[in-house]
Amino acid sequence: MKKLLAALGAAFLLAAPAFADERATPADAEALVKNAVAYLKRHGREKAFKEFQKLNGPFVYKDLYVFVNSIEGKTLVHPTDPERIGMDVSKAKDPNGKLYVQERLEIAKTKGSGWQEYGYRNPATNKVETKVSYIERVDDLVIVAGAYKQK
Repeated sequence: MKKLLAALGAAFLLAAPAFADERATPADAEALVKNAVAYLKRHGREKAFKEFQKLNGPFVYKDLYVFVNSIEGKTLVHPTDPERIGMDVSKAKDPNGKLYVQERLEIAKTKGSGWQEYGYRNPATNKVETKVSYIERVDDLVIVAGAYKQK
């Protein structure tokens, strides 16, 4: 049993960097948001938020995750940074000074869905990279997932 656990542990340690290097695409982000919107409409807000918040759930894929803002800019769901839940992030700026959350909210209010680009620190590289996010509004919610732009 100890040998099996050691082998499994070694396999996990060797595989972990490969998972960290897996990058999702903007198309993956759009698909994840569309799946989240369908789930939300089918199951309601309470159940959907619980599923979206699960770090090992169906709404986390490669380096993507679904998060939710209110139309006013309050964080309602954030699986990788739960401390943000309840925070007003509407005045948040990217490293270049862009009010990216305000831009996101404006896209949601005026178009209902769309794309945006902004600078964001990639935790896998610890560098600021361009993030491409897909946004979709459902009532007073803004559902988002973003992929780092591949060079």
